[in-house]
Order: sequence, then structure tokens, then C-alpha cells
Amino acid sequence: MHLQTLKTPISFNISSSKSCISQNPQIINGIFPKISAKIKASSVYNCKGIEISVPKTRSKNSLSFSDNGGVDGNSRISIVKEADIATLGNLCVDIVLNVPSLPPPSFEERKAYMEQLSSSRPDKRYWEAGGNCNVAIAAARLGLNCLTIGNVGNEIYGQFLLDVLHDEGIGMVGMREDTDVVANNAFYETLLCWVLVDPLQRHGFCSRADFSDEPAFSWMRTLSREVKMAIKRSKILFCNGYTFDELSPGLIISALEYSIEVGTSFFFDPGPRGKTLATGTPEQQRALDQCLRMSDVLLLTSDEAESLTGITNPILAGQELLRKGVRTKWVIVKMGSKGSILIRSSSITCAPAFKVNVIDTVGCGDSYVAAIACGFIHNMPTVYTLALANAVGAATAMGCGAGRNVATLEKVIELVRVSELNEDENLWNLLLEEILDLPEILFLSKTIINGRNTHLNHVSLQKVVSELLPKLETVHEKKIVAS
Repeated sequence: MHLQTLKTPISFNISSSKSCISQNPQIINGIFPKISAKIKASSVYNCKGIEISVPKTRSKNSLSFSDNGGVDGNSRISIVKEADIATLGNLCVDIVLNVPSLPPPSFEERKAYMEQLSSSRPDKRYWEAGGNCNVAIAAARLGLNCLTIGNVGNEIYGQFLLDVLHDEGIGMVGMREDTDVVANNAFYETLLCWVLVDPLQRHGFCSRADFSDEPAFSWMRTLSREVKMAIKRSKILFCNGYTFDELSPGLIISALEYSIEVGTSFFFDPGPRGKTLATGTPEQQRALDQCLRMSDVLLLTSDEAESLTGITNPILAGQELLRKGVRTKWVIVKMGSKGSILIRSSSITCAPAFKVNVIDTVGCGDSYVAAIACGFIHNMPTVYTLALANAVGAATAMGCGAGRNVATLEKVIELVRVSELNEDENLWNLLLEEILDLPEILFLSKTIINGRNTHLNHVSLQKVVSELLPKLETVHEKKIVAS
């Protein structure tokens, strides 16, 4: 292959058309209800009596799709996609504790361990927003309009979570069926996840979801009007494997099918749950298979890709998932400190990771997802998208914990400016040697190579940084002004 650089000018706009931080940051462009720190979580959670209007004209930079929306077949209206990304379920409060040893492996001992931890309320200084809050916070800090769809309880933990989302300018829509009548408020308790760190900085996780055969909200069978409206008004709906701990496989598939119906892109990250879902109940297996085939974007670690395909080479595994996909546009394989890969039918993009001093890896994958969503929404070139995602994930690893500790835009900009890559071209050449039918291959590199290279088209990191950095700085400046 000839040496190739990106010759066309970059015309993407990384900043959202509307700032995610406004006077009323919980309102996403006036559609969703304001969440006040002074009101009870249950009044937000129920989401009853919300008047939601559908504008008949769209703003300049909105995405719109045709939809019947209740009108007759001869007339159609546009759906204004006023939220950039909505996350489905998996809202929790992390309790981050240093412990002398991680939880024991056996089920009964582990359950007793968690019950002992839960016997008294931990000091609030150890609380942090967790789960899909990490994705939403990281995305909001990149300038995206964000929305969480999920369950929080009417107690101190639920109020804490709502306050964090409010402060980050993130909207919240509670999941509850229109016909729900639940007498026991315990069903709506906010999920706590114990994030345990041993002296060697290894992590252990446990929550009550680990000890139940049924999803936490297994009785929920249909999507409410408010949840459907949230999905319809979002450009992306993100779901991961942990959502199966809360929602039934059937309800998750309903959300997937509805997102397809209303033109909302579906992102799926099976995570560690993917392996157990693949050998779970028939309903779980069918739902996992449908999410893998029908998603627009799949995100997996190299281990998860191997587990689901039986293929050790992450590029070949990604190509297999892409081949099986019905609607899949991107398959992204995360390789930790080695970097990441974005696989399309027409190209493979490889980007080494940034060199950083890793403090904590919790939340890195979630913040990475947020940057991928940013690149997808703004139609960035794939090599720019991976560079941004690697930078956001690495900047999060430089901090301690997730939630409000995920990467700030200022840290991302600082990291991009330094631009130290963990390059290992031998690794990439070994991976690519197994690819028989080579599509276009782009490789982010700090090294300028002249002449021919049998495998890779090198894209200059300097060029990527020179065009990406001003976009990030503009977003940062707008956020400073807005605050």
C-alpha cells in the first residue's frame, strides 16, 4: 500500500448545537422535566403528567427522521433529535472502599460479605455516581446533550444520584410502566454497587443484583410513554450488559426495536455480562443475539470479542461480528494499554493508546463510549474518533474512580497536546498478517513514514491533533462561558 495521509479538510463540528449547561440544566431543550435538588426523587421517578410537545420545525443542526407520530399516513412530521445520547438503565451509586482483601469467590461467602458491608450506611465521602452515569457525565463534559433513563429510589442515595446528574447538566427520565401499581417502595431502592480496592489496586465489585436470578425490575413489561419519547428524541440510545441485571430481556429488545423504528442509533456494549448472557436463559441468549446483530455500533474488549466469537485475533473477531450484523456500522474493539480498533465493512482503523500514569481503570471504558458517541454524532473521520476516545479513556485512568472523577475536557486537552503514543507496530503487523482480504487500513502514528508499507496507511498524529485540538478548545471555552 502507498503511504496515505488524510488529504481532505475536516469539517466536523464537535460542539453540540445547544449547550448542555443552561440555566435549567436538567431540561433537555425544554422537553424533559426539571429536576430540582429540593424535590423528592419519587416525583421525578414517576414522570407523570408531563406535557411533551413535538415541534413541527427542526432546529438548524438537529437530526430529523420521518415518523408517523400519530398522524395519518398522508402527512408526516420530523422527529427533532434534541438529546445527543440517552443511556438505558444501569444507574447506581458506587461505594468506593479500600479493603485488605477482595470478596471471596464462593456465592454464599460473597453474599455474606456484601451483607456485612451493607449493615451500616457508609460515609458519604465514599459515595460516587456509577454505572451508566459515567457514560453520561463523560459525554456531557464533551459538550453533548445527555439523558439518563433508569430507576432511582426515593431515599438518600437516589437524591444523591439526582443531585450529581443535575450538577453535570444531565436529564433524567424514570422508568415506570403507565399501569404500574407497586405498593412496596423497596422495589424502587437505588442500586448500590460496592467498588472494592485491595492494597495491590485490584478491583472487586458486588451488588444485590449479583445474588438475584431475576432482573431487579422483572415485572416491567412495556416502555412507558415518557421513556419512548426520550428514546425518540435522542440520537443515540446506549445499552450495556449490566442493563440485563435490571430489565427483562424482552423489555430491552422492545427498547432496541423502538429505537430502530424512530431512527435512533443503538449502541451496545455487552461488557463482562456478555459471557454469562451467552450461556444464560433462552430469553437472555436471544436478546443478546439480537443486540449483537441489530445494533448500529458494538463496543467490546478484545477478551469479550474472543468470548463471543471464539476468535483470538481482535480484528478477525470484529469482522465476524460485523459480518453477522444486520444493521451494524461500526465494531469497536478495546485493547487497553495497546489501543483500540474500529472496524467497518470498507476499512479498519487502528489507534495506539496514549501513554499515561494509570491510577485507576474504573470508568475508562464508560468514558471511552462517550467519546465514540461524540465522533459518531459529528461524523468525524474514524481515526479522529479513536484518537479522541483513547484520550478520554486515558485521561480517566489518570484519576481515581469514576462518576464525577471521569475525565474533564481540560485533562483531555492536556493529554492530546502532549501526544505520547504507546506505539508497537510489530503488534499491529502481527494482527494484520492474519487478515486475508485487506480493506483500507488506517494507522494513527507519531512516526512519519515515507514510501510503501505492505500493511498500513499511516495517519500523522500531528495532523490529527492539529485539527482535533482546536475543536476541543472551542467546546471548553463555551462550557466556561456557560458556567
